[in-house]
Amino acid sequence: MQDRIRLVVTADDFGLSREVNEAVEEAHRDGILTAASLMVSAPAAADAVARARRMPSLRVGLHLVMVEAWPTLPPEMLPDLVGPDGLIRSDMGRLGLDLARSGSARRQLAAEIAAQFEAFRDTGLPLDHVNAHKHFHVHPVIAGLVLRIGRDHGMRAIRVPREPRAVLRAAEPGANPRLALDSAPWAALLAVRARAAGLLVPDRTLGLAWSGAMTPARVAGLLRHLPDGLTELYTHPATGGGFPGEAPGYAYAAERDALIAPETIAAATKSGAARGGFSDFLAAP
Repeated sequence: MQDRIRLVVTADDFGLSREVNEAVEEAHRDGILTAASLMVSAPAAADAVARARRMPSLRVGLHLVMVEAWPTLPPEMLPDLVGPDGLIRSDMGRLGLDLARSGSARRQLAAEIAAQFEAFRDTGLPLDHVNAHKHFHVHPVIAGLVLRIGRDHGMRAIRVPREPRAVLRAAEPGANPRLALDSAPWAALLAVRARAAGLLVPDRTLGLAWSGAMTPARVAGLLRHLPDGLTELYTHPATGGGFPGEAPGYAYAAERDALIAPETIAAATKSGAARGGFSDFLAAP
């Protein structure tokens, strides 16, 4: 049956820049994008919220920022987490170790996570889902904080970054996709903990190995090989580069093109997948 295939197409970093926001709006209005993940304290967050309010069919979630970006709380309240530039530290490995060892760092992060949930609540937008910048929520300590704090803020769905390489090879024959994460066991643990908490999680998340290189051909190929169950396909679209916080080497415009290309739209339609945000599938079997 066609409704056995369910698909959420997400854009991360909503609010990072006007270029990102423009691409999100274009891809939702004219393409296959169904959801976006909002960075509540990024430079163009207010513009993103205004666009989302004009597009009530766009499902919006919270893109938690816990590494290498703008905090919501004042930097002086986060001395263990924020660097001299006022941004959350970029040394992800060391930061993860500090969070495991330091109660002070964990308390600061808990306060920052709560502040980001509260900032999202203040937008008035329904909370569709939660994920994290650079998938840092797979860290077991961070996962515990997100699950606890999210429960109190209406979180009902969360990304689990697990990607089957068989789907990638089917989409691009001859491909030898790298492992996108070296934390697959932690992602599996996150799935168990999230489901135990009653949250909806995707059966798979596409976009990890080819992050920043989700071209029209790749996205169309993935859509032609969607397995049964709930799939999240996530991207990083923008109308151009050159904005603060952009990831080096990311083909932002190509990822925008992938969401509006005729071949992609045709593949999504032919798949027969039911499409929407996570909240649209909460009652699905």
